[in-house]
Amino acid sequence: MKHEEVLAAIRDVKDFPVEGIIFKDLTTVFDKPECLRWMRDEIVNLYRAYGITKVVGIESRGFILAPAVAMELGAGFVPVRKPGKLPAETIEVSYAKEYGTDTIQMHKDALNENDVVLLHDDLLATGGSMAAALELVRKFGVKKVYINFIVELEFLNGRKALGDDVEVSSLLSC
Repeated sequence: MKHEEVLAAIRDVKDFPVEGIIFKDLTTVFDKPECLRWMRDEIVNLYRAYGITKVVGIESRGFILAPAVAMELGAGFVPVRKPGKLPAETIEVSYAKEYGTDTIQMHKDALNENDVVLLHDDLLATGGSMAAALELVRKFGVKKVYINFIVELEFLNGRKALGDDVEVSSLLSC
């Protein structure tokens, strides 16, 4: 499997979720077992030596690979969800995104100060949702945080929203 093959499998959807947005649809990558395996293995190889104790996946496409990566790293999986989806006490952060605002939550007991966290999502656009997830994770006082994406839309400069004090990696860029 090559980077170019995975990039070629991504579908562009015009005017979704609102007019003027070209949505990068990774479902056309996720439905191919060889692509899933390649992405999982690439992420695991990037972070194998980092001592990751928790992989935090952002709803909803961050849920696709995060548990598989967590299992391979011998780490736990923690979901970041939209309001009303988690059953126990939560903490939350609201943020602006390129086409509106949103709020994300985590269970109040999901992480602790001994955790080394890998935050994962499928795509980095403007960085709003990941910046909010990073803020949420930092509220726990964890040891270290790393951030990973499958695809980065470099022309949107989303890394700027994440700051310079966190290591960010993307498997693919366009």
